[in-house]
Amino acid sequence: MKVRIGIGTAGHVTDPAVLESICVALLANDFDSIWVSEVLSQPGLDPLVSLAWLAGRLEKLKIGTTFLLPGRNLLRLARQLATLDFLTQGRLLITGVPGITLGGEATAVGVPQPERSRAIEEAIPVLRSLFAGEPTDVPGPAGITEQVVLEPLPHQQPLEIWLGGSVRSSLVRCGRYSDGWLPAMIDADQAAKGKVVVEEAAREVGREMDPEHFGVSIGYAVEALSPHTLTALQQRSKRDDLDEIVPVGYDHVRRLLEGYLEAGFSKFVLRPMMQPESWDAEMEALANAVGDLQT
Repeated sequence: MKVRIGIGTAGHVTDPAVLESICVALLANDFDSIWVSEVLSQPGLDPLVSLAWLAGRLEKLKIGTTFLLPGRNLLRLARQLATLDFLTQGRLLITGVPGITLGGEATAVGVPQPERSRAIEEAIPVLRSLFAGEPTDVPGPAGITEQVVLEPLPHQQPLEIWLGGSVRSSLVRCGRYSDGWLPAMIDADQAAKGKVVVEEAAREVGREMDPEHFGVSIGYAVEALSPHTLTALQQRSKRDDLDEIVPVGYDHVRRLLEGYLEAGFSKFVLRPMMQPESWDAEMEALANAVGDLQT
């Protein structure tokens, strides 16, 4: 099983020099990829634009994003993703998410929360068909654009589409439509149980999930979080005990990763929840704690 660990930023790192230095440091410490998430209603970089900029500067850098799938113009999205993967020679990693339903994101996504699941389920077959170069009818607000053939195609064939989410409907959707599962704020026991649901849902429609296509996105801290941050995390996760989903300290990060590995998960995105004073030192310390887990 290939274990890979990427590094995530929330998009709030906006200084170009700092952003590039993060990527240089993660490459120097043998981490797998840089990830930029998408939150529309908060300050931060657009993930696809910033990842394209980074990939052009660092030719060995793998780039990943958890991007909002509902509310997109599917033809424009397919062209953006295909172009980015084509120009980077297959270095793009993508995970579609429905978006959080708290704060400004409840309206910023552009699709009401009850309709987001349907939007994802309708979007993925269209994207797959376009990425494969097949003539595709693409629905949009103004009607259907008939028999579109995308060119150029993604370098990766197929360009894998992973999904996030941890409620049962998300797990079933992941098994039926996606290539992999990358949830967040979920403990190892929940991950193991969710993996079973994803695999069963895939088998029910004649699919089989690659056993190496299960991962977790993990926000971590090196010192105690503020009461405000803890309250926000508790509201989002709907649990009071955060110890098994938000590690504090490098030893805690390693312990949680080992638990996920035992549950059959092998792809991870580690996201510092507080801005490090030195990204070089942060990447080195993190590599010393968990780098040997990569195989």
